[in-house]
Amino acid sequence: MKDFIGELMGTFILTLMGCCSVAVAVLFGEYTSIFEIGLVWGLAVTLAIFLTRNICCAHLNPAVSVAMVVAGRMRARSLPVYVSAQLLGALLAGAVLYGLFGASISHYEAAHAIVRGSAASVDTARMFGEFYPNPGDAAVAVVSLPLAMCAEGFGTFLLALFIFALTEDCNVGRPSKDLQPVFIGLTVSSIIFFVAPLTQAGLNPARDLGPRIVAFLAGWQDAALPDKVGGWFWVYVLAPIIGASLAAAFFKLVLEPLNKTANKH
Repeated sequence: MKDFIGELMGTFILTLMGCCSVAVAVLFGEYTSIFEIGLVWGLAVTLAIFLTRNICCAHLNPAVSVAMVVAGRMRARSLPVYVSAQLLGALLAGAVLYGLFGASISHYEAAHAIVRGSAASVDTARMFGEFYPNPGDAAVAVVSLPLAMCAEGFGTFLLALFIFALTEDCNVGRPSKDLQPVFIGLTVSSIIFFVAPLTQAGLNPARDLGPRIVAFLAGWQDAALPDKVGGWFWVYVLAPIIGASLAAAFFKLVLEPLNKTANKH
């Protein structure tokens, strides 16, 4: 129960803060660049980890939890508890987001002649789940399903790799425990800066799936899905899990032995 509550709270906080930054950018034009939104997401991750790391392991991401199992740092039997809590936390965040901005979203859609559920309503649905190419950069970005999977998978590979490097005892150059959440948050921001123009940079199956379900139920229906071939699953659920798992294997088989060898000299 302790792990469940911690993962639920942490995932709720990071998803709510991050998605609200996108909503504020779309509805009110308060953010003018991906740099600002990326920093908000990084700060949300940092604060969520600080809030919950003494309660649970503060994975706050199903892909990271799977990677921890692959690396042998968490028992597989704990995975259902962590993943279910993360999904529920993100779902609640999506519901609160809609509660806060539902009226503003309706006003924005009316002002821009957007019919919710139509193809044009992707412009507002992107406050909840991610899309490829990024609707804000769709005029210039050319992103196929395989490229989107690679972008999300590679981004999550880097995220998981840095999480291992920043927290594993064998890396004597890692920052102190007090600073680790800050560096993990900066890692998220750095990845968002180059992945978001392509796919909005989900990097977290729970963060995408929870709010996307809320959008689907709140009237966006099929417009809440990025395409007609299950891209929401392939790009934003499966690809991050594969990327994080590969990072766990790479760290365990390559970087961890190298660090241990270096520590002997």
